[in-house]
Amino acid sequence: MSETTTHIPDEKVRIGAPSIPGFTEEGENLSPINENDSSPLGGASAKAHSHGGGVGVPDSSRAGRLTSTNVEDFAKLTGREEDWRFTPLKRLKGLHSDELTGAAPKVELSGNDIATLTVVSSDDALNGVAHTPDDRVSANAWKYASETQVVTIPKNAEGAKASVRITGESLAPAAQHLIIVAEENSEATVILDHVGSAVLAQNVEFDVHANARLTVVSLQAWEDDAVHASSQQALVAQGASFKHIAVSFGGDLVRVNPSARFTGERAEIELYGLYFADAGQHLEHRLFVDHAVANCKSNVLYKGALQGKDAHTVWVGDVLIQKEAVGTDSYEANRNLVLTDGARADSVPNLEIETGLIDGAGHASTTGRFDDEHLFYLMARGIDEKTARRLVVRGFLNEIVQQIGDEALQERLTDTIEEELAATDN
Repeated sequence: MSETTTHIPDEKVRIGAPSIPGFTEEGENLSPINENDSSPLGGASAKAHSHGGGVGVPDSSRAGRLTSTNVEDFAKLTGREEDWRFTPLKRLKGLHSDELTGAAPKVELSGNDIATLTVVSSDDALNGVAHTPDDRVSANAWKYASETQVVTIPKNAEGAKASVRITGESLAPAAQHLIIVAEENSEATVILDHVGSAVLAQNVEFDVHANARLTVVSLQAWEDDAVHASSQQALVAQGASFKHIAVSFGGDLVRVNPSARFTGERAEIELYGLYFADAGQHLEHRLFVDHAVANCKSNVLYKGALQGKDAHTVWVGDVLIQKEAVGTDSYEANRNLVLTDGARADSVPNLEIETGLIDGAGHASTTGRFDDEHLFYLMARGIDEKTARRLVVRGFLNEIVQQIGDEALQERLTDTIEEELAATDN
């Protein structure tokens, strides 16, 4: 398996003041007005990045992205924008340009009766606490969502389990807004189960209060005709932990953008993902972790498999460690397994560091075919090649499945992986 990475494969690189010459406690000055030519990233070179870096250049930093609830504040998309260059806009079915007046998918809550589901108006004060649109599709969804579904986990709740089934019943372009609130000291697992057929622009907010522990599984198990663009943003307060697991199998085009921002110290964010793309499918995940306060941890791991002609996956991971975020410990990785010819995986890890006073930071990306040594090991023990290949894929993806912690859902995903593998000769 080929690897493009900035770390030693089995060990996190520790990036900080001692390990980067010239990188001070304040971080290195990369401004074009910096006359220090000793930096390969300073001066005029800061403007030369092919995807838009440098002072005064749009999208040069995640910290400087435009955010607005007004869709007209965002320029019309052309496909040449950095955030949209991998996405086939024609297949968005108008989510970025049309009026989203179709019927939103039906929302149903089940679980152990600890969490509650309420509906508030689109102008209720709960809207926007944890989320402000940062792209045109998200802003369009904000404009046309007529109501907001709110799932609340009460203060001090333990062992709350909530399954939110989101059932699409129409291919008319629609908008939807969901909010999940984990109140102080609560502990819960919430599953967002997307099924059926839909053309949907969706905003999801996660408001994780102090010392709360929230695990979210966003499962995209749509029918083959579905189009789904979902912006999922979280605010994580002091001492809280937030685990988000994105699982994408179904749909024609699925684009999920999880973002998480720290608002208090000693908090932890984990972002995991699993995706399996078949012929013609486009599965895209763009995530952002914003370290804006000190002494917090984040860990990101996404794994994907691809098979069939024109199967396409996109993973873009942005981690920003701001100047105030001393004591940060952060790591992100993406692994892709290409099972057949004709499939394409794009993987772009980005790490932006504004201070050298951190505990560690690193990122990695790998894309490749089967490890021949693994296959040889299994086949040498009497396992035929087809079975051996399936075992390798199962083992590769199982690391993410095990993070879910819900036995019924884990079994469902394992069965889905088996069905995907049975669809080809792998």
